[in-house]
Amino acid sequence: MAALHELTAAEISASFEGGQLSPVELTRALLAHIDTWEPRLHAMYLVHRDAALKQARDSEGRWRVQAPLSPLDGVPVTIKENIHTAGDPAPIGTAANLPATAQTVDAPPAARLRQAGCVILGKTTMPDYGMLSSGVSSAHGVTRNPWNTQRNTSGSSSGAGAAAAAGYAPLHLGTDIGGSVRLPATHCGIFALKPSLGRVPVYPPYMGRVTGPMTRDVEAAAAMMNWLALPDARDFMSLPYRPIDFTAQLDEFNLKGLRIGFLPDMRAGLAVHAEVRAAAQAAAAALGGAGAVVEELQSFLTPQMLEGMARFFEARSCNDFQQLPPERQQKVLPFIAEWCTWRAKDFSGRDVIQAYAQVMATREAAVAACEPYDYVLSPVSPILPYEAELPCPGNDPHNALPHIAFTVPYNMSEQPAASVNWSFSTDGLPIGVQLIGRRFDDAGVLKLARAIEQLRPVQKAWPGLA
Repeated sequence: MAALHELTAAEISASFEGGQLSPVELTRALLAHIDTWEPRLHAMYLVHRDAALKQARDSEGRWRVQAPLSPLDGVPVTIKENIHTAGDPAPIGTAANLPATAQTVDAPPAARLRQAGCVILGKTTMPDYGMLSSGVSSAHGVTRNPWNTQRNTSGSSSGAGAAAAAGYAPLHLGTDIGGSVRLPATHCGIFALKPSLGRVPVYPPYMGRVTGPMTRDVEAAAAMMNWLALPDARDFMSLPYRPIDFTAQLDEFNLKGLRIGFLPDMRAGLAVHAEVRAAAQAAAAALGGAGAVVEELQSFLTPQMLEGMARFFEARSCNDFQQLPPERQQKVLPFIAEWCTWRAKDFSGRDVIQAYAQVMATREAAVAACEPYDYVLSPVSPILPYEAELPCPGNDPHNALPHIAFTVPYNMSEQPAASVNWSFSTDGLPIGVQLIGRRFDDAGVLKLARAIEQLRPVQKAWPGLA
């Protein structure tokens, strides 16, 4: 058997069923593995040793009598700090909210995984308010990339991305409002799905905000979706529940004749790095070689749309920031404080509505551009992982979001989108590709991602401490 931290969720479940492995043995091994990595990565906000071991013992008892709650019973998971779990504070990544009051109930995604019997190892880190695509936080410090600890994880699900790449657990849960599961996925070499808005109930709901699985393999994410997509009345934006088995026929996806739009350059935001472009082109060629009909897609996102998106996020965060008393404002990461106030503090109502109009224009343009195709393929991030200590590429709070041009449109359009690793840069850093489906076709995106896993080049071994 492989090292325990290398096992997939499917391998773990089979080992539990066959009696070759116990949930307690696995949990102890993963807690020890976290201890070896954490001094370098800082991916965990909280580690729940005693509670995790108790959950593992309970799961062990269920497997002993062949009565697991689900195939994921006893499989360890980490949950992003801002996804509420009963008994845990949720400062949303910022020292301005410390000390934070413990939450009294689980948010819907956490409740579903607990219902499935997963062992919750703890909570992963995030940057201030989730409004940075980086691992820099005034509350949690700097979270680093396991492939190269001098490099950034991206964010805002920074801890989850690092934890998955380092093997802290086979399952991880993040959130995404502009790229926050997909950007860490491409920089950390893992898989992540941003579901259709409303597919996974969340609380509180908000335009574009979703919770999604972050794993080393597509099959594990699909298994998580079987539970995450269960209904919860707290999300008034959730879709009508449909009993979908997201793991069904993952390996039986017929690529022949599939219409794929290939979007190599968004022509807004940062320029696409040559190695990122080459990876996306190679993935498109592989799909074409497997029988898909691949057609290059021209950019639908204008610089004005991306600027409107930036202004909207600034206005939203400025409102939150200005509600804090001065002594708490001073604890917010200075970069974030400058970013959200430098111009938004002077926005008029007309300014905000004009920004919102660009958000809606982005939504309309994304849906229209994708309509002729079954799926769209693009880069995830236009750049390779940047310096770990920087809150954003370029370190400019007056231009903090130019790297999310490939990801944020699909939050606004509510379409499912995934990041799956394709290859590696000349420096050994991961490069993922993004797969986008039509609204509500989460199962199809998972199947296409599984096909990409089978078509991609041989992958590097996961990073180790050496």
